[in-house]
Amino acid sequence: MKNLDENKFERAKKRVDEIKGFYTHLLVYIVINIALILLQLGFFNGFSNYNYSGWALFSTPFFWGIGLFFHGLYVFQHKFKFFKKWEERKIKEYMEKDEKEFKNTTKWD
Repeated sequence: MKNLDENKFERAKKRVDEIKGFYTHLLVYIVINIALILLQLGFFNGFSNYNYSGWALFSTPFFWGIGLFFHGLYVFQHKFKFFKKWEERKIKEYMEKDEKEFKNTTKWD
């Protein structure tokens, strides 16, 4: 029984660490992208000689945001039961389709 409780504790701790990691990632994403936007708008006079193109300003949040999105999906996957049910339905559908095709090819007429 003690071993079971330790396993439950370890799983819960791992899940909390994953959630904490996601929120840290989100915070860094927000802070860095706000700094990049302020830099582009000229709020930091020391960097006024740098000329960043518009695509560079928006590509960082865009591509980093895609990574952040998938990080969130991984961390909160237990909250997205729709995806799991959809996956199970598709697997069942393909298995039934393969079974029908197999029966049709092995049938002696």
